[in-house]
Amino acid sequence: MTRHFFGLFVLALAGSLATPILLHADLTDPALAKSEILEGNAAYLRVSHVTAGLPGDISAAYQALTATNKIAGTVLDLRFADGDDAAAVTAAANLFAGKQLPLAILVNGGTRGTAVTLATTLRESRAGLVFGSVLAAVKPDISIEETPSDEKKFFEDPYAAPATNTAAALAGTNDFLPWVDHTSEADLVRAKIKDGDEFENPAPPHAAGPQPPVIRDPVLARALDLLKGLAIIREAHP
Repeated sequence: MTRHFFGLFVLALAGSLATPILLHADLTDPALAKSEILEGNAAYLRVSHVTAGLPGDISAAYQALTATNKIAGTVLDLRFADGDDAAAVTAAANLFAGKQLPLAILVNGGTRGTAVTLATTLRESRAGLVFGSVLAAVKPDISIEETPSDEKKFFEDPYAAPATNTAAALAGTNDFLPWVDHTSEADLVRAKIKDGDEFENPAPPHAAGPQPPVIRDPVLARALDLLKGLAIIREAHP
């Protein structure tokens, strides 16, 4: 066996070993990282990578969520997402283009590659509104300022308590609004209470149950507020 042939053999062997390793990495890092129902009626889809498998993942997750839940809208979280598949952008965008329910798209400075293209495509087709950081590659329709440390913290745990110094700094500005219990705001709108009605027909006393956790991620909370508000309007004007 010549040295040249031996070298080619080693390279071929290395290539054959590399393939299953790459496939294993793809299987453990899915295109869609999370899917769940938030606040009772909002479908939440968190994207990791805009790849060929994303449209199928979104379709399967949405069908599973809507099978047992009445959905008022969808949050597509593209924060810290990336990708390089242009065909996946078109296929994923088409999934939302045909839906009548509102869509909120979340972006930040970590949104890169075809994840940016997907957010831009959805907004240009008027499929949804973009929420997020002003540092994002795609300009948000509704911008929310937060420190990079808080942004990462809330992305990992949307129910986490804000840093004390951050909450104090926001208290003197309109940006303090995201820290309010938004579920209570939606309940007040839905109740449609008129002046004086609460005194004429007082609600019967009832035992207070455990309060649901409050989403403190300002970007996610603002997006959910929009979906809840639109759902209330839709109920009032079917």
